[in-house]
Amino acid sequence: MGRRAQPQIKERLLDLCTEHVLEHGLPDRLEPLVAATGTSARMLLYHFGTRDALLRAVLQRARERQLEAWGGLLRAREGEAYPVTLARAWAAISGPDGERYLRLFGQWRDTSPQLRGADFARRATTDWLGPLADGLGADAGPELATLVLAVVRGLLLDLDATGDAARVDGAFAELLARL
Repeated sequence: MGRRAQPQIKERLLDLCTEHVLEHGLPDRLEPLVAATGTSARMLLYHFGTRDALLRAVLQRARERQLEAWGGLLRAREGEAYPVTLARAWAAISGPDGERYLRLFGQWRDTSPQLRGADFARRATTDWLGPLADGLGADAGPELATLVLAVVRGLLLDLDATGDAARVDGAFAELLARL
């Protein structure tokens, strides 16, 4: 008789693997995740099926953490101009707290198609449109939310590629001034 699935163990392993990947990046082998979880490769495969399935689950969990952490930062606050809200969000997203997500999702873009998953990139983009559109206001329309998101994503890519925080922060300040 086979062993019964224990979802709490799988969740704990997923959290440990996610934390490891956020700190160190996507591994090309299971061994770093084995060490991070204190379990065996056999147990990781038992719970997740394959290395790629485990890494897809890790990426999804990292994305959920990112949404939880930053989703609230993008929401409009009563009595606060939305550019002020965006400036606070930018500081978190482009600062040390955001660096590990930026690094991980940059590494993810360079991975094989089977690891990327068919719908992950679309969802990872469109998840931010709702809070941005709400914050920018009904008069702004979805086009402005799309433009702001595209600029933010481009600036994050620029920051990742160049490390020139002063220039990139200045460009973001220019965006806020034009809003």
